[in-house]
Amino acid sequence: QVQLVESGGGLVQAGGSLRLSCAASGRTFSSLFMAWFRQAPGKEREFVAALSSSSGITSHADSVKGRFSISRDNAKNTVYLQMNSLKPEDTAVYYCAATVGTRLARMMFQGEYRYWGQGIQVTVSA
Repeated sequence: QVQLVESGGGLVQAGGSLRLSCAASGRTFSSLFMAWFRQAPGKEREFVAALSSSSGITSHADSVKGRFSISRDNAKNTVYLQMNSLKPEDTAVYYCAATVGTRLARMMFQGEYRYWGQGIQVTVSA
């Protein structure tokens, strides 16, 4: 069992930055693949970024590549999403997700993730 709690969301102007955090508990954090997904009103939940459990290999959606970066601090049992150059279309509820294992090529599929946080709002104003 894994529990995930997101923090760091809020309101920011276009062009600004935010850093989301996701604190994990319940099992060895370093063994988990971690990911971020987001869902805007009226839209399907979509992949944002993922990070492997051991190699540090990351994957980012084309829509955020070069602006967002996923990272982890195993000593703090926390995964981060650094969001720079934010755009109004980034406005969404952001969800942290975890799984005990998957293939690198499958990290972007939400069906791979067993554990989910409650979601946190990010709003970007023009």
